[in-house]
Amino acid sequence: MSDCLDHAAAIRSGEELDVDKLEPFLRRHFPNETGAFEVRQFPSGHSNLTYSLHLGAKELVLRRPPFGSKVKSAHDMSREFRVLSKLHSVYAPAPQVLLYCDDASVIGAPFYLMQPIHGIILRRHLPAALDFPAETAGRLSKAFIENLVRLHRVDYTAAGLSDLGRPEGYLERQVRGWTERYYGSETHEYPEVEKMGQWMRQNMPTTSAVSLIHNDYKYDNVVLDSGEITKIVGVLDWEMCTIGDSLSDLGTALAYWVDRTDPEELQENRWGPTSEPGSLTRAEIVHYYSEKNGCDASQIAFYLAFARFKLAVIVQQIYFRYHQGLTKDQRFAAMPETIRMLLRASLHTAQTGQI
Repeated sequence: MSDCLDHAAAIRSGEELDVDKLEPFLRRHFPNETGAFEVRQFPSGHSNLTYSLHLGAKELVLRRPPFGSKVKSAHDMSREFRVLSKLHSVYAPAPQVLLYCDDASVIGAPFYLMQPIHGIILRRHLPAALDFPAETAGRLSKAFIENLVRLHRVDYTAAGLSDLGRPEGYLERQVRGWTERYYGSETHEYPEVEKMGQWMRQNMPTTSAVSLIHNDYKYDNVVLDSGEITKIVGVLDWEMCTIGDSLSDLGTALAYWVDRTDPEELQENRWGPTSEPGSLTRAEIVHYYSEKNGCDASQIAFYLAFARFKLAVIVQQIYFRYHQGLTKDQRFAAMPETIRMLLRASLHTAQTGQI
């Protein structure tokens, strides 16, 4: 299974770290590590950037904001560090953080360091060496949802995270905020945006369950045990974590979950191997979550429609940086088609109520 482990790679052009300043900073904080210093980058992810550092025998992971981002609230390293510093002890899959640095003179932006979590991360295509029969796909689907339920049951007040968000009016703020973010990064005209804005305002449900939510829960943000792939050992990318409507977290997971029977344009934009034989469908995911968490998910279509709209805006914000020449990452060039697809899928869910 070692061939399936997630590995760092060469650093993308334009996203290099200033090693001449970073190395002495690290050696001051880890004076017992005397070996060579090496930096590589984890190649996936489109928002905050993640690097693998080796300082002698010590291995560290560094997280920093993306280059060229103007949306400060979306890349608050101090907030992400504070969340993880309190969450790890009550929710073990959250990474263990080690150090926060707000001195921009080191690498040009705030950053934090954390312990690595080794394992397998499933992305759009399964690793060639991975055996993934239908029975395993089914058990992993259930483990994926059980882990989300586990997060939603965390006592965030006891963990010292009660000030992380305001659950009152959460959905209304989310709809308004993501609509404003779209217009703040608009590069193309999509008629679905105005239609969805009106529909969401008119069909907003009343929040029935509040919890700590990840807000970007998907297969390629979970780390699987290399010896037992249906066991989740890590959950990554906590930049959007807050306290809010639990079903909005489920809706986000559904927005990333592509069924085998979905249209081709959705199949082409899978974020994970969710359409593999044996995987639960979105409808089965909702039923299983409701069964495990004892909640009413009858209005889940709203949450899925909103989540797809939100994902479209997130991709739009990333594309805006590329459009403005603030990043040279060529992965972003084709994003307008992804945005268009997500907006169409969002509107379809809104108009039909189908998940």
